[in-house]
Amino acid sequence: MLRTNESFLSYLEQLYDTQKRKEDIVIRSFLKGERLLTQDEKPSKIMLIKEGITKCYFTEENDKEFIMEFLGKGEILGEIEFIKKIPCLCNVEAMTDVEVYAISISHFSFLFKNDLTFNNLLIDSFAERIINTSSRASYQQLYTTEHNLGKLLQLQSKQEIDISKEDMAAYLGITIRSLNRSMKKLE
Repeated sequence: MLRTNESFLSYLEQLYDTQKRKEDIVIRSFLKGERLLTQDEKPSKIMLIKEGITKCYFTEENDKEFIMEFLGKGEILGEIEFIKKIPCLCNVEAMTDVEVYAISISHFSFLFKNDLTFNNLLIDSFAERIINTSSRASYQQLYTTEHNLGKLLQLQSKQEIDISKEDMAAYLGITIRSLNRSMKKLE
């Protein structure tokens, strides 16, 4: 439910500390509620979360949101858009105050073409996402909404974050009304 990648974070910290041009990788801060990436806009940097929690979500044509993932330390943002040369697929918003390593497009391109360790971490990240997406899809089909809601409430408690009812419903792919019914069943 909350995705993290300590290996990628550790490697990017090394790159940040040893960089020659201090503008290649910079630390940026985002306040709770601020957007890091906006759907259909071109990203200006590739980011790796240093600290904090974000939500990654689609806004559909009917203005409904569907939360794909909650992303934490070590998760990378904007890399797919760079590789495919497309605008942002989804929105990424800070759920807590967030710090990121913001990598310039030119430096990311250099790392992508020349750094085998960086590429292996990127491939591992992609593989992990495929596994998580497929297991989440099957999990949501095989278990009740109440069971999945219970897991989400555990995440909220463990991470000490507030997840609004709207976000819970958007993550579970249900309406607020269905969420309220499921919450009553859990009581």
